[in-house]
Amino acid sequence: MSTEKKSFFGVMKSYNKNFRVASVMELFERWAWYGLFAVLALYLTGSTDEGALGFSHIEKGQIMGIVTAILYLLPMITGVIADKIGYKLTLIIAYVLLMSGYYVMGEVTSYTMVFIVFLWVAVGAAMFKPVASAIITKNTDESNSTLGFGIFYMMVNIGGFIGPAFSSTLRTQFGWKIVFLQAAIVIGINLIILLIFYKEKDRVKNTETLSEALISSLVNMWEAVKDSRLSVLLVIMVGFWTMFNQLFYTLPTFIEDWVNTKALHDSIASVSPWLASFMSGGGDSVNPEMLINIDAGSIILFQLIVSYFVLRMRHVSAMITGFIIAAIGIGITFYTGNGLYTILGIVIFAIGEMMTNPTFSSFIALISPKGKEALYMGTYFLPIFLGNLLTTLISGNLYQAWSDKLTLLQGEMSSRGLDMPEISQEFTKNDYFASASEKLGMSEVEMTQFIWDSYNPNKIWYVIVGIGIVTILALTVYDRMVIRPKEAKAKLNT
Repeated sequence: MSTEKKSFFGVMKSYNKNFRVASVMELFERWAWYGLFAVLALYLTGSTDEGALGFSHIEKGQIMGIVTAILYLLPMITGVIADKIGYKLTLIIAYVLLMSGYYVMGEVTSYTMVFIVFLWVAVGAAMFKPVASAIITKNTDESNSTLGFGIFYMMVNIGGFIGPAFSSTLRTQFGWKIVFLQAAIVIGINLIILLIFYKEKDRVKNTETLSEALISSLVNMWEAVKDSRLSVLLVIMVGFWTMFNQLFYTLPTFIEDWVNTKALHDSIASVSPWLASFMSGGGDSVNPEMLINIDAGSIILFQLIVSYFVLRMRHVSAMITGFIIAAIGIGITFYTGNGLYTILGIVIFAIGEMMTNPTFSSFIALISPKGKEALYMGTYFLPIFLGNLLTTLISGNLYQAWSDKLTLLQGEMSSRGLDMPEISQEFTKNDYFASASEKLGMSEVEMTQFIWDSYNPNKIWYVIVGIGIVTILALTVYDRMVIRPKEAKAKLNT
């Protein structure tokens, strides 16, 4: 291997076709995933007369939280399968599952069927996820891997930005079903790219049976988490992922319920009519997913700058700082119904995310014993798994009780002795709001403000920010009791 330092363009030219194919496939897969996931909470809980499913927030939390948690646990299995049967065949299976799952998900309407089909999608995503990263790893070396993974993660965020932007416009103009069709088509493009351009290299024959390989993988995982430096860090990171998940699970419905996005649209239109039209999908109110998408847009624009400043900091110090910034940002998004503050909060959160998440990956590599880097990195998804399970309760049960506009309004109508029909196909969520508005003698905007003032649905931020504060304190203690003493000992030894 050449140790000659290459220029930026020299490094870029060093990447082979399979690296480029994997990077493009990652972009399209994230386009499909986030194109659906960014609007999924709205689709699950929205009014049926708008083509949505009208589920409760508890049902939404279970579908999104439990299924996504399973998705992040499965790569321990699917990665082993991929090594056994080959990357190309694994990706073909993944794409068939994803294409069919995305399409069918737009056709089913019952809670049970939506849960099952979304789990079907998650299995496909879990088969794709370890293979894409493995292709990047196998097609880079010491001279270009750092930039290579930087390009790869840039593809993640570009796809994560494009997908919701397309979905926002499509659902506003053509209805919900087109969102699922879009995801299926985008994955279909990935399948074509795979079949035409990806050439699998000869694989090293593995004499282990599939069951032996799975057992070996679990044993190795257990070996890694027995290291207290790693296991304590993984538990602490559950807090970060719980906060992060609120962007997709809870915030879209909070914006839909409480943020006057029509006023925000008009404010943006006074400065840039084009931007207002883009963020509203051609409507008269900013779509919640376009506000959420500011997170991915910020990462695309500022990740390199933030990473540069983080380089000057200790890993744990950067993570603590990132946690603090992220907690402030997520708190602001839920504190007020003012759309401008929502935007500010998301941007602030994105800065914290940019400081924390890449540093977390880097820090795992740093504390890994020599020769066990891959073993330790394999634990990366465990806190994401646990964070999704915890989010199930926050975005589901807690939001339903404290912050759901329909639930709070139903309680208000009941306390006043005002009879209202049950929500049904014939009397939708939107019908309920219109009827309640009429009986209360308020416009829907006035009614929303009244419920906000009376019930303080923004109090959910106490819990979300509280998780952030506990995480910050835990990481600080971890740093002072575990990491700093080891750093001091290592310094003395040198």
